[in-house]
Amino acid sequence: MVKQKDFADYFGVEPYEVIAPSEQTRPFVFNSPHSGRIYPEGFLASSRLDSLSIRASEDYYVDQFFDKVAQFGVPFLKANFPRAWLDVNREPYELDPKMFDAELPSYINRNSIRVAGGLGTIPKIVAEKKDIYHHKLPLCESLDRIEHLYRPYHETLRKLIARTHAKFGYSFLVDCHSMPSNVGQGNSAPRPDFIIGDRYGASADKCLMQIALLLLNNMGYHAVSNKPYAGGFITEHYGRPRKNLHALQIEINRGLYIDEQTLELKPSFAGLQSDLQRFSTQFMHYVEHEFSNIQAAAE
Repeated sequence: MVKQKDFADYFGVEPYEVIAPSEQTRPFVFNSPHSGRIYPEGFLASSRLDSLSIRASEDYYVDQFFDKVAQFGVPFLKANFPRAWLDVNREPYELDPKMFDAELPSYINRNSIRVAGGLGTIPKIVAEKKDIYHHKLPLCESLDRIEHLYRPYHETLRKLIARTHAKFGYSFLVDCHSMPSNVGQGNSAPRPDFIIGDRYGASADKCLMQIALLLLNNMGYHAVSNKPYAGGFITEHYGRPRKNLHALQIEINRGLYIDEQTLELKPSFAGLQSDLQRFSTQFMHYVEHEFSNIQAAAE
């Protein structure tokens, strides 16, 4: 059986990490599950894609937009392993039986929409429907990825949220992602710079969405809600607003800061980074203010 430390050695670094403040002073947790960009040689060797194409599903450098939140008393969890290798924004066992060299256990979810699209927990494709592998995968090793990386990642995220909730009485998870620049709204609507997702109101109090949209639009960006990205497994799973557990997803248009063909950062990256740091601090301030008013009114 492969142990978690073996995966850490395999990547040459910790597979994921928490950038934590000396003391948490605000009821927020930030998370970046798809910006990992350390691609192990063994994984690249098993793929039919080159080292550039295999990054097509990566949330390029999103961690660098939000890793400063620790300076404001907030923990930040980020994956270093790539999404193409293991996607923690899925159920633990969304797997395509055609990908593996043995029969899947009965508890596997093989019929989800995400599996049908090739984007299960062990993805079959990257963006633009490019197949990752040129052979079937050993089922045992694939299940080890889930057991010894997926599960510890979520246990870490769960503990961060639980500690936040226990300390403050409520918690706010901000799940950070990026999206292709060609994403549109249909009906000839302009392409958004940001899409904020709250599972159509199911994962967070409506004020979080209102505050996020107001701040981003006031900064001169075009920000919209939920369509076509309302939030994935993480937002859905951890957002329980009736229990004062709120989860919001933010999608950033990659065209704002990176050349999607060469993956070279644009000169605009630094400005967007500064804007998102300002957005994060303002968002936390206004959400805290709103919820303190709600609590005061309830007393």
